[in-house]
Amino acid sequence: MYDKIKILIRPIQKGDIVETLAIYRPYVEQSVTSFEYVDPSESEWLERIEKTGAEYPWLVIEFENKVIGYAYASKHRHRTAYNWSVESAVYIDQNFHGFGIGKVLYSTLFDILRLQGYRNVYAGITLPNAKSVSLHKSMGFYEVGIFKKIGYKFGAWHDTGWFQLHLNETEEAPGLIKSPAELRSDPLFTEIINKANQMLNLKYLEKLNK
Repeated sequence: MYDKIKILIRPIQKGDIVETLAIYRPYVEQSVTSFEYVDPSESEWLERIEKTGAEYPWLVIEFENKVIGYAYASKHRHRTAYNWSVESAVYIDQNFHGFGIGKVLYSTLFDILRLQGYRNVYAGITLPNAKSVSLHKSMGFYEVGIFKKIGYKFGAWHDTGWFQLHLNETEEAPGLIKSPAELRSDPLFTEIINKANQMLNLKYLEKLNK
């Protein structure tokens, strides 16, 4: 299905462990984007992906057979009433910042979350981070608050800004959430992925023609 596509979005696979972890590692070791102090081992990373992926989508973006970014959703809070709200994150290889691929990847993630039946997405951003704030606002997120001096890393206290995106109408009672496994046989899931890849390849061709 994907063989002839130079750049594509697809669900994560076990074989992506090393490349996705390599993308995440600089955010742990060199920045306060992640509040982790030590980057996870490959086994820990695989465990996270498998645990998260049982309930929420985890996507990668691949350029010429190399993974250059990923995005995923995760649990917001554990009380039952929060079940229709999630948190999201997107990480792009630092060599591919500024190409707009993060936005396409994020949009695809949100389309899948809508299909599953989720209603809200929340994103926490270590401040200041003008690029991430701009990305999230361009996707329809709005700021709901700031946690002051909540994280201590690299010898300093850091604030996090929290942003919210409404995925679906919240007036009526929510239904059951579809699992990622259930979506694989849904034609709408395939349509979402194909539409995203068509958009990415148009961007790729435009880049080649410049």
